[in-house]
Amino acid sequence: MSDKYPIEITDEMRQAMDSARRQGLQKDLRTLAANIRAGAEGRYASAEPGWQAGVEWTLLWIENTASQLTEGRP
Repeated sequence: MSDKYPIEITDEMRQAMDSARRQGLQKDLRTLAANIRAGAEGRYASAEPGWQAGVEWTLLWIENTASQLTEGRP
C-alpha cells in the first residue's frame, strides 16, 4: 500500500474477489471436464474394462467439485 494513495479493502471487495476466484476455478474445471470428455470419445470400444467407468467417475467428480465452488454463495 502506498502512503500517497492509501486504500482500505472492504469486506465487500474481499467477497467480490473470492467470488471471482471461485467462478474462475469453476470455469477451469468445467473446461478440463470438456477436454477429458472430448479426448475419451470413441476410445471406449477399444479400451480396457473399467476405463469408461473411471472416466465417467472422474467427470462426475470434477462437475461436483465445480458446482460446490459457488453453491450457497453470493
